[in-house]
This record gives sequence, structure tokens and C-alpha cells, in this order.
Amino acid sequence: MATEIRVPVLGESITEATVGKWFKQAGDSVTADEPLVELETDKVTVEVPAPASGVLSAIMVKTGDTVAVGGMLGAISEGDGAAKPAPVKAETVVPQQPVPPPVLQPAPAPLKPHERPKVQPAALEREPMRREEVSDSSNGNGNDIGGMPPSPAARKYLAEAGLPPASVVGSGRRGQVLKQDVLPAQAPSAHAPSGQVATATAALLARAPTPKAPPAPRPPIMPQDETREERVHMTRLRQTIARRLKEAQNTAAMLTTFNDVDMSAVMQFRRDYRDAFEKKHGVKLGLMGFFVTACVQPLKDIPAVNAEIDGTDIIYKNYYHIGVAVGTEHGLVVPVLRDADRMGLAEIENAIADFGSRAREGKLGLEEMQGGTFTISNGGTYGSLLSTPILNAPQSGILGMHRIEERAVVRDGQIVARPMMYLALSYDHRLVDGKDAVTFLAQIKEAIEDPKRLVLNL
Repeated sequence: MATEIRVPVLGESITEATVGKWFKQAGDSVTADEPLVELETDKVTVEVPAPASGVLSAIMVKTGDTVAVGGMLGAISEGDGAAKPAPVKAETVVPQQPVPPPVLQPAPAPLKPHERPKVQPAALEREPMRREEVSDSSNGNGNDIGGMPPSPAARKYLAEAGLPPASVVGSGRRGQVLKQDVLPAQAPSAHAPSGQVATATAALLARAPTPKAPPAPRPPIMPQDETREERVHMTRLRQTIARRLKEAQNTAAMLTTFNDVDMSAVMQFRRDYRDAFEKKHGVKLGLMGFFVTACVQPLKDIPAVNAEIDGTDIIYKNYYHIGVAVGTEHGLVVPVLRDADRMGLAEIENAIADFGSRAREGKLGLEEMQGGTFTISNGGTYGSLLSTPILNAPQSGILGMHRIEERAVVRDGQIVARPMMYLALSYDHRLVDGKDAVTFLAQIKEAIEDPKRLVLNL
């Protein structure tokens, strides 16, 4: 008896997935819980394990196919080796009788001009109507047009416009009047004044759907370049990233405020305690832990940045789940540090390191990327000097970190070189006022420039 392999429940709001790749081929032996196929959703990549041991007897979907939750992926049959073909039953073969070649009839001789039948012009324009079509050609209201009554939609528009069917030339079969024949009708009729007809026609045209503009054509490609292009279908993760970022731009009133922060104190702090920290906690002392900790108190002091808009309501969240953007070869994912206000530097750094390694391997769970209230993105990892991050909807704020570089600044009346970083806070101006956004960013700057305040929770 075969065991079905079906698409598992992938998480809330996820109804379908794309088949990434199969780890086994039909006929291969499999063991229970062994990964069989990889599925790509719009948020995570998951592996579907074998529900039982046996032989993978059937693969019903191929790489790139879209499958729904609960859909059939394949089947596992009992056995411990390659699937054997089913024996073919011997059947009595009945010899086929030879088919005689077709008899070719000589082509008729062409008719002479005086022998050809004359064709009436009307016969070229309209095919003859059957008896039942003639009997049904009237709609009961005297609207007998070309042997066919107007279509229901055309009849409705004719009645609303006060136009007689005879005043409209039909473009349908056997002269039937269609809706598109009625809409542009502007000629006055014998049953309605010209002003009434024009008014009715204008109303009909106003109700007609406006044709959509055709998509912008691709710019011309030079022949020598066309063979060097490669067209690749977007993964579900990339499609979702594109859709959500565009939705955030279309929905929120996004604005970005900037500040810069002197990283001297934090960098010295790391140099002083880096080895001892790693020896005790088994993880490196990075920069992200400082910024996560530095965001907690401002989120408490300015709750609008930690809130979201739901229709005409504002939802203030008295918990602090901070998402940390992680770049992978498949795209950007944002795992969430839950209750970051209750975590120390070591817990934060351990969690971030774990998120990063599992994100690159595609092993993050869906629940680990849901429920964030605020997001931090570190573009400085890739060398970004300055950017305006896009909100992670429905959140109202996102902090952008950037690369550290030495710049000339004034300290105590002297021009000195300091390791500086630009900070960017993008926020939803519908909920967060400019004063709150600037204050929020200034508090982060103060905490980073004096990291002892973070250690002492000041």
C-alpha cells in the first residue's frame, strides 16, 4: 500500500509553495523522516521529510511547479530497492487486416464560364437561416434586426438610452446588435429627440470601462546583446520582498531622518573586553548587540515608533520584538529577537549569530520571522555609507546602520579624526511626528557614544 506525500501546513497566511528541488529520484529507497523535497514559500524554504520508509514510487510535481497546502507531491510504496516495473500480461494479438489503398477519383473538369452558377450578393453576406432560427428571430418586442435579436446587454443599453434597435448597425453574427455597437451610437432616432439621445449616449460612454493602458514596451535590444541575456523566474521569496516593499511605499507616509554617531567609545569597549567576552560566552562581541540594546529604551520612551496603524486605530505594543535584517543568497529575511528588553548583550549576540547561520542554510522557521515591532538593518556590512531603509510593514519604524569610516570632526575646538557612522531612521509620518523621530535617533546616538549607559541600563 502506497503512502502519500503531501504539502504540509506551512504557516498562517501561506496557502501555496513552489517546488525547489527533489533530493530523491523515483525508484530510490527512502527512510522515514529523510528529506525528500524542498519547498519555497514567500517567507521561508522548508524541507518535506519522508512520512514512511520504502521506495519513492511516484513524483507527481516537478521543480518549479506551484503546489497548494495539502496537495499531492508523490507516493512511497513498500519495499527496499528500486521500483520494479509491473509485469506485462500476455495478450492475444489479433493480426490487423491490410488496409486497401484509397481509390483516387479523377478531378472534375473545370466549368466553362457560361456554365458557372450565378451567386447573389446577399448570399455572400449572410448564410441562410434555418427554420427554427427564423421563428425565433423576434424577441417579442418587435426587435427583429438582421434575423437576430439584440444581445441581453445591448437590449439593456438600448432601453436605457431610449434607442430603437433599428437605429443601430449590429456587428454580431447575422447582424446581431452587441453592447459595443450601442455605446458609440450618437445619431438621433425617430423615437427620441437628439438632445435626449446625446445625453443617454454620454451616460453610456461614461459607464463603459476605461481601457487599461498597455504595458510599456521593453526598450529595443541589439541583436548582438539578445543572446547574452538570461531570463530567470523570480522565487517566491523575491516576489514577496518586492510586493511587500512596494506596498509599504504605497501605504505609509514614509520619511527618513539622519544623524551620525561617534563609534570611538564602542570600538574601544570591544577592544578591551572582546577576548574575555568570547571566552566566557562563546560568541564574538559585535556591534549589533549594542544597537539592539540602545533601541529598547527609546522604544519605551516614544511608544509611537513601536506601534502600528490598523484602519482608524493605533495599536501600541508594550513588548519589544526587534527584527534583525539578515542578507542571504536568496534574499533578505528578518528574524525577530523576542522580548529584546529582557536580553543581555551575550544573549543578543548568540541569537544573532544563530539566526545568521541558519538563515544562510535556509533553516529558519516561519514563526521566527513573525511578530516584530521594530527592525534594524545594517547596510554597513556591505559598505553602504548612507541609505533610506524601507519600512517592514506594518511596523512604523526601521533603523538603518551604515559603514564606519574616519571623518574629520570638531572636538573641544580641535579638528580630529573619529570613526563615524551615519544612522537613518525611516518612520511612518502618519503615526510618528518629526519631533519624536529626531528624539528617538538622538537617544540612540547618546547611548552608543556612552556604552557604559547600556551596561548600567541608564
